[in-house]
Amino acid sequence: MTEAYIYDAVRTPRGRGKPDGALREVRSVRLSADLLNALLARNTGTGDCVDDVLWGTVTQVGEQGGCLARAAVLMSDLPDTVPGISINRFCASGLDAVNLAAALVRSEAGGCYIAGGVEMMSRVPMGADGAALAVDPELTLNHCLVPQGIAADIIATRFGFTRNDCDAYAARSHQRAGTAWQEGRFTRSVIPVKDSIGMTLLDRDEHIRPETTADTLAGLAPAFREIGENTPGFDAIARLRYPEIEAVDHVHHAGNSSGVVDGAAAVLVGSRSFGERSGLAPRARIAATGQTGSDPTIMLTGPIRATKRLLNRTGLALTDIDLFEVNEAFAAIPLHYMQEFSLDPAIVNINGGAIAMGHPLGATGAMILGTALDELERMGGGLALVSLCVAGGMGTATLIDRKTNV
Repeated sequence: MTEAYIYDAVRTPRGRGKPDGALREVRSVRLSADLLNALLARNTGTGDCVDDVLWGTVTQVGEQGGCLARAAVLMSDLPDTVPGISINRFCASGLDAVNLAAALVRSEAGGCYIAGGVEMMSRVPMGADGAALAVDPELTLNHCLVPQGIAADIIATRFGFTRNDCDAYAARSHQRAGTAWQEGRFTRSVIPVKDSIGMTLLDRDEHIRPETTADTLAGLAPAFREIGENTPGFDAIARLRYPEIEAVDHVHHAGNSSGVVDGAAAVLVGSRSFGERSGLAPRARIAATGQTGSDPTIMLTGPIRATKRLLNRTGLALTDIDLFEVNEAFAAIPLHYMQEFSLDPAIVNINGGAIAMGHPLGATGAMILGTALDELERMGGGLALVSLCVAGGMGTATLIDRKTNV
C-alpha cells in the first residue's frame, strides 16, 4: 500500500471570535487563501502537484458557504486546475479533511493534497446554518438530543468530575499554553495574519490568559444550568436516556469550556514519490485513523470509542504512544478520556488546548494535529494520537508516526 505522509503543517494564530477580536475584519476566504499561500511559500514548487484542497468548515452559510474550499483556491496562488471540496464533520472537520487526504493518497487517487479548515466565528456565528441536529423536533425527541454544554455536564456528573476538577484542568490548560508560547514551541507552525498593506493583525493566540487559576474561575456561574433546569428543561430530556441520574451537576462555564475564536490551519499530505519529486522530506507518516458514532445524547464520548477502534486496527497498546492531543471542547472531555485510559496528564495536551487557545470549529482538528507533530519533534518522540469529540455523537482519531518509514 502507498503510505501517506505529512510534509508540513501551518496555522494562523487564533483570534477572539468577538466584535473586538483581532481577526474580525478578515473574511474566511481571505484567511484561507493567505494560509494556502504561506504553505506554498514554505514548500516551493508544490503548487502544480496539488490534486485537491480538502477544507473543513462547520457553519457553511453566508461567506463560509458555497464550497469555500474552491473559492479559497481561486483567491490563492494555486493553479485554477486545483479543485476544492468543503467538508463538515462538525468539530472534527479539519482532522477528517487530513484523514480523507491520507485515504486518497493510500488509494493512489492522487499524490498530493492540502487539507485543513477555517472558521471565522466572529463573522459567521455558530448555529447560523440552522442545522437539523439543533432545530428538528423529531430528531430531538427520538434521540433525546440536548445542547453540548448539557451533554458535557452529564458526562461530568456520570463520571464524577467536580466543578473544582474542571476549573483546575482549565487553569492548567491556560498555564501550559502560556508556557508553550513563552518557550517558542509554536514558532515553527504559526503564520502571522497580515492585512492588505502588510501590517500584522495577529501573531499569537489571543485567547490565552496564563494567569488563570482555579480560584479565579471559581466565581463564574454555570453556563448551562438555566436551560437545563428551566424551560425548555434539557436536563429532563437527558434523563429520559439516563434515568439513573437524579440531578445534573452543572459544572461548565465559559472559563472551563473551549473559547470561541477565529482561525485556519493547513496540512500538506502526500505520497513518498511526491516528496521525492518535490525535494521534500516527510515529517511524519499518517499511520492510522479511526471514526465512530457514539451516544447522541451525551454526544462527546466519541474520542474514547474512536481511539479503541484505532488501537484495535493497529495492534498497538496505549503505552506505545508518546503523546496525546484530545480536543478540549469542555474540561470534562479530556478528563474522562484520561480516566478511561488511565493516562498520565503529563502526556496529554501538554501545550494547552482549546480551553486556553480557543476552538475554531472547522480548523481545530488540523491545528492540534500540527501541534502534536511539532511536539513530537521537540521531545524526540515517535507516536502521537490526536482525537476530537463531535456534535451529534461522533468521534475521530488519527495516529501519526514520526519514526517508522519516515
